Amino acid sequence: MTTDVTNIWNQFHKELGGFISKTVRNSTDKDDILQEVFVKIIRNQAKVNQAVNLRQYLYGIVRNTINDYFKSQKHNSHTSEMPEFLTEEEAQSLNATIADCCITPFIQQLPEKYKEALLLSEIQDISQKDLAERLNISYSGAKSRVQRGKEKLKELILNCCAYEHDRYGNLIAGEKKNCSC
Repeated sequence: MTTDVTNIWNQFHKELGGFISKTVRNSTDKDDILQEVFVKIIRNQAKVNQAVNLRQYLYGIVRNTINDYFKSQKHNSHTSEMPEFLTEEEAQSLNATIADCCITPFIQQLPEKYKEALLLSEIQDISQKDLAERLNISYSGAKSRVQRGKEKLKELILNCCAYEHDRYGNLIAGEKKNCSC
């Protein structure tokens, strides 16, 4: 799959910049790191083009660039190195960014009753009991509506993108079809 750097920029720069800014919390450093990420993408275009999962490959470049940044800061000003794992807050922030960028547009395509149920229960994190009260339906009805909404969401995503998974059901690769995701 050949991927042009301009397309990568248009598709991922906001998402990657958001991830970087959650880690470094300094807009100047964020811009420097994002620039360095795209320099690496340009220099390694052949490897980027061979990536099975482009998003995963780009996040690997970002993580390595952030690590390099913290190592250089450590040598320059004795600051601590970036932790190897994300904190709970950073993970939640990343999940929110992914939901906003990737999942919510698909949810918006669902029929109104499923869209409302998923946005409230999954995006706004409202319990299904509260969802039932809010929608004036039974608890089992709310559970069913969320479950059916998830099934319809899965169909939309799978119809848009060709995903491969391992024998445990974990996603291992994806290729974009002709859709707007």
